[in-house]
Amino acid sequence: MEFVIYALIAAVSLAVGIAGGIAINKSNEAKKIDSARVQAAKIVEDAVSEGERIKKDRLNEAKDEIYASRKDLDREIKERRNEVKVLENRVNQKEESLDRKLDQIERRDENSQRKAKELEQKEDKINKLHQQQIKELERISQLTFEEARQLLLDETEKQISRETALLIKNKEAEAKEESDKKARELISYAMQRCAADYVAESTVSVVNLPSDEMKGRIIGREGRNIRSLEAATGIDLIIDDTPEAVILSGFDPVRREIARIALEKLIVDGRIHPARIEETVKKAEAEITQKMRELGEQAVLQTDVGKVHPELVKTIGRLNYRTSYGQNVLKHSLEVSILAGLLADELGANAYIARRAGLLHDIGKAIDHEVEGSHVQVGVDLLKKYKEKQEIIHCVEAHHNDIAPQTVEAVLVQAADAISAARPGARRESLESYTKRLEKIEELVNSFDGVSKCYAIQAGREVRIMVKPEEVDDLKMVHVARQIADQIENELEYPGQIKINVIRETRVTELAK
Repeated sequence: MEFVIYALIAAVSLAVGIAGGIAINKSNEAKKIDSARVQAAKIVEDAVSEGERIKKDRLNEAKDEIYASRKDLDREIKERRNEVKVLENRVNQKEESLDRKLDQIERRDENSQRKAKELEQKEDKINKLHQQQIKELERISQLTFEEARQLLLDETEKQISRETALLIKNKEAEAKEESDKKARELISYAMQRCAADYVAESTVSVVNLPSDEMKGRIIGREGRNIRSLEAATGIDLIIDDTPEAVILSGFDPVRREIARIALEKLIVDGRIHPARIEETVKKAEAEITQKMRELGEQAVLQTDVGKVHPELVKTIGRLNYRTSYGQNVLKHSLEVSILAGLLADELGANAYIARRAGLLHDIGKAIDHEVEGSHVQVGVDLLKKYKEKQEIIHCVEAHHNDIAPQTVEAVLVQAADAISAARPGARRESLESYTKRLEKIEELVNSFDGVSKCYAIQAGREVRIMVKPEEVDDLKMVHVARQIADQIENELEYPGQIKINVIRETRVTELAK
């Protein structure tokens, strides 16, 4: 429509322009103007006709689009109605199915109620029969229900106790076999990697002399030199018929070593008199102090336990001059440290704590007798004084079961201590203490009921016990062995471990006449 209007305007404008131009320029060209007007009218007529045609075309296209849209809408409505009809059919079917199921449930409920009533009636009947049976059994057995129940419970308890003891025995055997196997592997592995040499320490030292004439110079005029040396060192000098040798006797290894070094220096120097003796003893004491510090530093470095307080390092070195049952305590501590570290590595425990505690576990033995208390308590007080960690102090305090071990590392230090002490030749005991230990073991075992005889064999490492077969059966043997082992652990002190063997033998004798 707009196109038609624009066309008309354009045509009119063109006609007006042409007419005006002709009127202005050539007034005499009236014919041309008339012709132009005719042409303008024709153009306008054509434009109007074109506009009408375009309008009709647009209307036809709109009608076609409306018809197509209406057709699509009718088809979609039809499809929707079909879907709704299908859904209605499904809903009707489900309603019918639910109705049928409800009817079935109601019928089942009625059957259940009927059966429940029947069961109640049967249960009442069974209870009456049970009561009748109980009364009949009480009449026949002449026992009340409570008495019969108690008798049955007692018998069941005996059976359960027997089965429990048998199960405990089997489980203990399995656990012991497995644990012993694993423990032997770990211990043998650790011991193979830490093979230490042992030399039993004694209470005397021998100083060789260049000649027997030196004995007179050591004794001095009226014995003043030997008295001065004994007074300065606290060690007894034994000068006898032993050729070219002087024996130093004393229970303090530090003083004995000072006396040995001082005497050797005096022999080399040749000037032996009281003043020189005092001077030489002081130098020997300084040398021993320096040597103890060096030994302590070497031990700390060898066991890789990190930084240690200087006073503790010196005290560790002093352990080189202490012995336990003839075993050098410093070498023992080094071995315990290494063994505990190896065992901790194998078990996934803290190897650093195990090594450090193993090195320091016997440090209380380095302190002189002026400090009262056991070597465990003295060592704990010393470690607290120099701010050692609590887990290290706990391992030291628990290594002789003064307190119960609470950590894996404390148990490993105990094990390493026992291994080091139990090595063949590691320790030397006097015959008297050895005999007393065997007597205590046999006395303790004989105090148990049912024990007929016992023998401590293999240097006290094993006890064989004969029990009375009429008092101790095969299952009770397990409890007896465990009780004896616990009693020995609680009351006796011994190196290593003691094996408990309980033997029960039944003999039957008949005479053929």
